Amino acid sequence: MDEAEKAGGTAPGYRARHTLPLRVEAVRQLRRRRTMVVGAVLAALPFVLIAAFAIGGQPSGRDGRVTLIDTATASGANFTATCLFVSAGFLLVVPVALFCGDTVASEAGWSSLRYLLAAPVPRTRLLVSKLTVALAFSAAAMVLLPVVALAAGTAAYGWGPLQIPTGGSLPGTTAVGRLAIVVAFVFVGQLVTAGLAFWLSTVTDAPLGAVGGAVGLTIVGNVLDAVTALGHWRDFLPAHWQFAWADALQPRMEWGGMVKGTAVSVAYALVLFALAFRHFRGKDVVS
Repeated sequence: MDEAEKAGGTAPGYRARHTLPLRVEAVRQLRRRRTMVVGAVLAALPFVLIAAFAIGGQPSGRDGRVTLIDTATASGANFTATCLFVSAGFLLVVPVALFCGDTVASEAGWSSLRYLLAAPVPRTRLLVSKLTVALAFSAAAMVLLPVVALAAGTAAYGWGPLQIPTGGSLPGTTAVGRLAIVVAFVFVGQLVTAGLAFWLSTVTDAPLGAVGGAVGLTIVGNVLDAVTALGHWRDFLPAHWQFAWADALQPRMEWGGMVKGTAVSVAYALVLFALAFRHFRGKDVVS
């Protein structure tokens, strides 16, 4: 039993829920260099793509396939959808893995974790605070990219309807609402990576191991989804549904794929978060 649990009913004025406030944890994480670097990279991506399109000319898909990239320069909404298309599979995995995988393991790496628990901060309270802030920063990263892309794309290509590659279009205001649904689905899909990273963060004292492990396992999931021999077993892989949000960018939005993807992702995430709390509550913290 750590000092936080011993002090729970003995120290005058002690309130477990008042330890490690979310505001304090959020400020600590915001001031870290990796947070600023992640924000700068995500904010810079739309401008890099605009420069690439300006240098390379009219964008086009691969192997003659019609994709969102074909209509990237049609409007700001199209450019935003393209940014999400090229980044959802890997780039947006990195900030989620970083924020959730680094949060506990970094404290252990700095040898400050045991001092936090002796402050005293109950273990459950510590994990709840860190997980809440990590998920909030992950969500902010998901929102930052499309917001910057919409602003930059509108400035570069103008405001207009979202042209659907297979035919048809969505009015600009409708497209913005649909893109908000896309961002929400992408975030939910990344909860599996968040759960993996957070669980590994409670298992290891090496932040790089937790972050790298989560990214690596996510890549393994993508590879397994590409193995068509697995048949219907792929439906149980979160990676199988990662682009189901394309159904939201159709004249008539379809919810089936996104609902299934959400159910799979949330189920995996809840199990992984539960494993993290269970392991950390019984862990012998010496660092």
